[in-house]
Amino acid sequence: MLSHLELARALERIVRRAGLPYAISQGFSPHMRIAFGAALPVGVGGTSEVFDVQLTRYIAPVRVLEALQAATVDDLPMRSCTYIENSAPAASVAFPKGTYRVELSCPIKALNVPSEIAVIRKKKEKILSVADYLVGDVVIEGTSCTFELKSHSTGSLRADVFIKACLKETHLDGDVRIISITRIAQAE
Repeated sequence: MLSHLELARALERIVRRAGLPYAISQGFSPHMRIAFGAALPVGVGGTSEVFDVQLTRYIAPVRVLEALQAATVDDLPMRSCTYIENSAPAASVAFPKGTYRVELSCPIKALNVPSEIAVIRKKKEKILSVADYLVGDVVIEGTSCTFELKSHSTGSLRADVFIKACLKETHLDGDVRIISITRIAQAE
């Protein structure tokens, strides 16, 4: 498991090793012009992460993908590559919806979704309305459940906080353990 910062550092190194002509920011502390999708909390995995890197000249997407694949390790595969317009929103804004799969220690039949969840942000308690973040229903299949959460410019509801609140609301928080949480897709 890599933290978001470790993943960002690894991707920057992969771009450098690939020999791609990446753009560098201007100013006091120049750095690679790269943007990442929404950060995942430590302990929540991702199988479909997105990042943008600005290049100084055009290279065919298939060649960029080949260079990235040759420069990376097997555990961090690059699956696709495409060009986007300079005016396109950053990856974290362009893909505000994330689909999550949670593996539980035993099968469950139902899961109650609370209407509100209290979270602590910057030492202050904030009450989040679940309806503002949950897209569709929670789908339960044996020991796994899948759901989609939407983030807003004002913030987001973390998948781990959401599933723990659901287990508590269903009175299963002492009986069922969370084995893994994975973001399996990102969407517009």
